Amino acid sequence: MTEQHSPLHDEHVALGAALTAFAGWQMPLRYTSDLAEHTAVRTAAGLFDLSHMGEIEVTGQDAGAYLDRALVGNLSGLRVLGARYTMVVQEDGGVIDDLVVYRTGETTYLVVANASNHAVVLAELRDRAAATGLDVQVEDRSAATGLVAVQGPHALAVVEALPGLAPDPDGPADVTPATLRYYACLPMRFEGRPVLVARTGYTGEDGFEFFVDADGTPALWRALLAAGADHGLVPAGLSARDSLRLEAGMPLYGNELDRTTTPHDAGLGRVVRLDKVDADGEPVPFVGRDALAARAHSAPARVLVGLQGLGRRAARHGYAVHASTQPDAPVVGTVTSGAPSPTLGHPVAMAYVTPEVSAEGTELAVDVRGRREPVRVVALPFYRRPR
Repeated sequence: MTEQHSPLHDEHVALGAALTAFAGWQMPLRYTSDLAEHTAVRTAAGLFDLSHMGEIEVTGQDAGAYLDRALVGNLSGLRVLGARYTMVVQEDGGVIDDLVVYRTGETTYLVVANASNHAVVLAELRDRAAATGLDVQVEDRSAATGLVAVQGPHALAVVEALPGLAPDPDGPADVTPATLRYYACLPMRFEGRPVLVARTGYTGEDGFEFFVDADGTPALWRALLAAGADHGLVPAGLSARDSLRLEAGMPLYGNELDRTTTPHDAGLGRVVRLDKVDADGEPVPFVGRDALAARAHSAPARVLVGLQGLGRRAARHGYAVHASTQPDAPVVGTVTSGAPSPTLGHPVAMAYVTPEVSAEGTELAVDVRGRREPVRVVALPFYRRPR
């Protein structure tokens, strides 16, 4: 199958990016070095192309009520221009994808899906809409939409320096990027084009994501690079994005989340709203409700934990976790993500382990290519940005 190209493909080539295949797309892995790009985001700012993500618009008088039935969260209760992290699950509670949903109007929502699950989520949302009989339309806007993100402590300064960015005449007059709340969005204009600016991200830093029409994405990208030149902004690829989200303890679908994993397994039971009710005050029968209600009140079979490497060799996805460094120590879990932490200076990993070894401070071991490397269970996230 031919890989898809981002609207910014020619920009990446011109910048000398190393490109890689990812979820059916050809995307930038890095431009200079993983360390330089990671460090720039932690200390200044990085610019990411996220145009491979899926954008699905849900509209209609019953859009909120429908999403309450289709997803685990309470989306009808989301304020206009608010955003919410949520999930779409199967009937047994297994995660099909984790999502961010923006309420862009009274009867309009934007559902952002992971690139690898875009087609599956779109099909699920359409099937579930048809099954409800509610007044709702589900439209795929992915091909027509570009998405770029500015992340880092200088992100706001970069956005405020962006020429051509102006308020939308129909947007709230009292909100600016500086006053925009975390997990909220703001309609604006860039060089006359509509752009939705959201204060969201996947790095653990402050940042902004820009949804713009695909044709306008290159001009926005170039303008952001120019505006950020005096603020330390650099283009950053998928490699830095992954190490940043790992330090921030953020799950990655296919690693910490999959169809065999419920939100509760991943320590994200808070996103499941068993208390949501319909207009008549009756519990909303959302997909997966019964299984998740049972799971919420049962003892976990495994727990997602953070692991701090006590040596220099990093654990990686799929490596076995053992009860100790002793040769006969039993396997007690599996690493889901792991890498050296550029910010902290030692290896970090996330892993599912059995409950009896999940307490903070517990010393375990990871089999790194045949050698048991000592690790310690620590709280997630590994990194929190200074406030």
